[in-house]
Amino acid sequence: MFHGYGSTAVSHEAYLLFTALSDEKGFLYAYADGTLDTTYQRFWNATDACCDIYGSGVDDTAYAAAILDDVEAKYAVDPKRIFLVGHSNGGFMVHRLACELSGRIAGVVSLAGMNWKDPSRCHAQSRVAVLQIHGNADQVIHYDGGRVTAPWMGEYPSAHDTVATWAAIDGCGPLVATGETHDIDSAIPGAETTVERYQACQGGAVEIWTVQGGPHQPPLTATWSEPVWDFLAAHPRP
Repeated sequence: MFHGYGSTAVSHEAYLLFTALSDEKGFLYAYADGTLDTTYQRFWNATDACCDIYGSGVDDTAYAAAILDDVEAKYAVDPKRIFLVGHSNGGFMVHRLACELSGRIAGVVSLAGMNWKDPSRCHAQSRVAVLQIHGNADQVIHYDGGRVTAPWMGEYPSAHDTVATWAAIDGCGPLVATGETHDIDSAIPGAETTVERYQACQGGAVEIWTVQGGPHQPPLTATWSEPVWDFLAAHPRP
């Protein structure tokens, strides 16, 4: 799990609450701290849009690969079931890692984080299962794309353009509104999150769950992680 900009692994676990799920389902769960920038905020160097704001150039792909190496050296890891999840800057980071470590990653979930604006910068060599969860009222990482507050940073794509990049990589057919809903945001009544799914993917899977009226950091329901895990668990590497 990869935390958001200015957060930490521990504080973001307190938000996402995957530990109880990992205990229940029996999967290994690791969460790491990003590098401190010059303003003492932790970050991930994910894409040109987010969030190496002060140009450190730290290689967080190598860092993440080293974390995987370390866990695999100490535990019995199923190489077909390595999954990543991230929020905000961490959501950008899991897209970057899926692009660059696709041979190791079965699936990723990005909550309010985007892929590269330029799809050609995603060099995935293998197909990956990708779930994008994003509030369409997000005022930090805009659902329809934009730029973070630092004007020298690159632009990021929309949530739909982000998943379209993965649909092309995974050899998918059309995007379809399934009619399924989930209750992700505890502050919005009912099951406010709608599900769209690309059809007939040749490998992996691609879905976008839109939190209707949801902000950048939605107050998550106690059960939000269960359908997220169901998505990942259903898509191991072949």
